[in-house]
Amino acid sequence: MFPLSSTMEIGPAATAAIAIVLGLGFGFFLERAGFGSARKLVAVFYFYDMSVVKVMFTAIVTAMAGLFLLSAAGVLELADLYIEPTNYAAQVVGGLVFGAGFVIGGYCPGTAVVATATGRLDGMAFAAGMLGGVYAWAEFFPGMDQWIAENSVEATLPGLTGIPMGWWVLAFVAFLALAGWGMALAEKRFAGLRP
Repeated sequence: MFPLSSTMEIGPAATAAIAIVLGLGFGFFLERAGFGSARKLVAVFYFYDMSVVKVMFTAIVTAMAGLFLLSAAGVLELADLYIEPTNYAAQVVGGLVFGAGFVIGGYCPGTAVVATATGRLDGMAFAAGMLGGVYAWAEFFPGMDQWIAENSVEATLPGLTGIPMGWWVLAFVAFLALAGWGMALAEKRFAGLRP
């Protein structure tokens, strides 16, 4: 996703090595943060431990601000970044299925792999179900990927609204601060639900 290839020569072996190092590092830090535990992950739905939302939202805003600053400094062209095309219907349905799976199973795909790597049986069951679902999707909905691709658009907040990226970065930083304050209040309010 990050356009390293526009600034340096990277072969297939180096690409694979970078992917393995980043994947292992990401998994290690997810596990160290406790995100390989379904109990920690579903706590967010009971509002007594908002760590997952805090980490994910902070990561998103940090990446957004970092990309904007690199662009403003002339180090990176935002137009060089790959943007996954958006199909609104597929994203709504996918979001609902993902959310339901998260609530029922206690994992997202990444954290299920982390749990599997650490020997958690529930993580293994979730990962097996996820792979089964991927297989079922490919087997029973063969033309759906083409329909999604043909009905997708490249959508960004600046492109949709006409508001420059810098203002969006400021808005998200402010929202992150406000959300952090709200989540801290929720954690205090619902602390009694902690098992």
